[in-house]
Amino acid sequence: MSIVQIMNLWFSLILSLISVFTDGNAGSQICLSTEEMELYQRVMDYRREQSLSVVPLSASLTLVAQAHAGDLEEHNPWQGHCNLHSWSDHGDWTSCCYTSDHREASCMWNKPRELTSYRGQGYEIAHFSSLGASALSAFEGWRDSKAHHAVIMNRQNWQGVEWKAIGIGIHGKFAVLWFGMEEDTAGHVSSCP
Repeated sequence: MSIVQIMNLWFSLILSLISVFTDGNAGSQICLSTEEMELYQRVMDYRREQSLSVVPLSASLTLVAQAHAGDLEEHNPWQGHCNLHSWSDHGDWTSCCYTSDHREASCMWNKPRELTSYRGQGYEIAHFSSLGASALSAFEGWRDSKAHHAVIMNRQNWQGVEWKAIGIGIHGKFAVLWFGMEEDTAGHVSSCP
């Protein structure tokens, strides 16, 4: 089996999970890879060092994060003036070109409700590394970026916001975190076998 066939099978699996999850039955099927779990631990350890609370893992937001990381890697919706918050037209979701003027912000905010039973809005930070995204490269990139750091640490525009859910996805050259202000009741997120 070629790498392309394997990647297509993986992406089909994610889309199948999305379809099951929207019926409210997939929470127990969502898992984090070793690298995704390491990223979660790095972000939570950093928050604790700053006397901030741990944000619970969300099955819904993790499904969205993993689907989006896969979409970014497989379909490159971030070409031209579209940035990393863009979604392709190659999935069971609304596509959009997210630009620096934030005109398509609702495309991001609504994605958890569009793909899952999560009731709140979602807020994404995204990382790209031409060498391949890792927990360390994503964490360090976000920590060193004023805007991304503010989201993680509830500063600037995010001051006073309490994150009650987080989702994580790493695929190929991309890593994404999705934050939410609502608790997620969709189920448990485990480590992948």
